Amino acid sequence: MDRPADDLTARARIRDAAINLFTERGIEAASIRDIAAEAGVSSGLVRHHFGSKQALREACDQYAKERMLQIGEELVFQGGAARTDVATMHPVTLPLQTYLVRSMMDGSDTATALFLEMVDAGEDFTKTLPREPSDVRAYAAVLAAMKMGVFVLRDQVSEAIGEDIASPTGYARLTKAMLDIFTIPVMTPEQLEQLQKYSEEH
Repeated sequence: MDRPADDLTARARIRDAAINLFTERGIEAASIRDIAAEAGVSSGLVRHHFGSKQALREACDQYAKERMLQIGEELVFQGGAARTDVATMHPVTLPLQTYLVRSMMDGSDTATALFLEMVDAGEDFTKTLPREPSDVRAYAAVLAAMKMGVFVLRDQVSEAIGEDIASPTGYARLTKAMLDIFTIPVMTPEQLEQLQKYSEEH
């Protein structure tokens, strides 16, 4: 997993190992001992840095959320999208995205709070749009759910396109499809007006 040069610490190795195992096995199935072995440290060192598996999980949640928001800000607000190779981004973003999905599917208070923070960030994002959504909060919530839902249905989406979306080429196709979805209108202005009028009447 990608991390800044000054983050190459035992604590970071433990966090990265936990993200990998939590994603692969689920929160409950990944033990402190397994995480320690994956990170190449002792179980005692894991407890020294994080205290408990729940605290470790919360640290992973926070890191994954902040890193994804940072990447999104770099792409959208700093012109990174124009110079970013999807193949380069794949090993950085995919593990974080799949971890966040696993965490949210856990159904815990931490996961719910994490999703709500993503919705808050989505509301801030709407300020950059050419037109403000009619319901900003609902827009941000649905947008967050749609983006994460692709990874919930990873197996089904992969089968549909004939390629694992976790692979570099499959992930590139997924990313391009998302960009198309966000940039290609799916209805005419007249159709949009009719649907909006219908939703207001019912």
